[in-house]
Amino acid sequence: MIIKPKVRGFICTNAHPQGCAAHVQEQIDFIKAQGAIEGGPKNVLVIGCSTGYGLASRITAAFGSGAKTIGVAFEKAPTDRKTASAGYYNTAAFHAAAKQAGLFALSINGDAFSDEIKAQTLAAVKEHMGKVDLVVYSLASPRRTDPKTGTLYSSVLKPIGKGYTAKNLNTDTLKIADITVEPASEEEIANTVKVMGGEDWELWIDALQQEGLLADNCRTVAYTYLGEKLTWPIYGHATIGKAKEDLDRAAKALNERMASVQGKANVAVLKALVTQSSSAIPIMPLYISLVYKVMKEEGTHEGCIEQLYRLFTEGLYTGSPRLDDTNRLRMDNLELKPETQQKIEALWPQVTEENLFDITDYKGYNDDFLRLFGFGFDAIDYDAETDPMVPAPFVG
Repeated sequence: MIIKPKVRGFICTNAHPQGCAAHVQEQIDFIKAQGAIEGGPKNVLVIGCSTGYGLASRITAAFGSGAKTIGVAFEKAPTDRKTASAGYYNTAAFHAAAKQAGLFALSINGDAFSDEIKAQTLAAVKEHMGKVDLVVYSLASPRRTDPKTGTLYSSVLKPIGKGYTAKNLNTDTLKIADITVEPASEEEIANTVKVMGGEDWELWIDALQQEGLLADNCRTVAYTYLGEKLTWPIYGHATIGKAKEDLDRAAKALNERMASVQGKANVAVLKALVTQSSSAIPIMPLYISLVYKVMKEEGTHEGCIEQLYRLFTEGLYTGSPRLDDTNRLRMDNLELKPETQQKIEALWPQVTEENLFDITDYKGYNDDFLRLFGFGFDAIDYDAETDPMVPAPFVG
């Protein structure tokens, strides 16, 4: 079939296998060019391994530290008529590159919130690694079924206390208009924490620890974004913010529980980037387009893989990690430089539909969005017939 991007709202409903492979290879090449990560991990579990920061974590561990990796993801396989999800093709490309490099890799496809997938993953860790020395928690899902009660919880992207009105970019129409988001109810806040908070991260670490699968000095990290005052009403001070506070609670609790193996748990705060998750959040496409514009001009712009390399070398595996007063690893320091934020805040009210491509880097934003799904790579012929049927990279 001829595979061209099919974009609907904030999601692309198809993906290009060769383009996804090119995207993965770019990230591998970057990590290999940096040289070996001193003191890096050797047995790594990545929960949410197939796209964005989770995929970059796996690539950094494998090709920067020579680590064995086991990944968990929930991805759609291809059919004769439909492509697979981008994460499926990313995982297949990662496996092919790992095999060529002589690196062990195993991936499990299923609902990471479920007891069944946890048990399958623990069995794989026991068989192939013995113990893990790094657990990355990078799940992004709009809903979660509690494995204990069977209750399905859904998250919402809403402010707390009062409604919020702000400038918003419709990425389908490129129209800019104010958007008003009504405040969340107490139930919606609690449900969002249930989906996006730290409970499942704790369940994973507890399950590994109960089976004796955490190595001495094991590290675990969960990812978050905090932002600055432009995004606080819909992010930091909203339902997502409450979920992120729960991640901090979980990190503190896990540090206490992992003390028996001298383990450490941290939340890592990463910069604003185009991901399948961030593109769904009101105002974020416009904000990220401005972040790209300003940081590229300053020479400080980073993608997922650059962020993860710094997390490993300036956060997880260094004697002087960049920690804040809540014990979070801060990799968003360049985005939050006062002078950077001042420039973004000054541009924000000036953006119109007419000057969108001049004042912001919306082109860069959109290019990165399409690259998530394997589109926009110069070396790929998107007019050529392409077979979507890539062999499954997953076990089970």
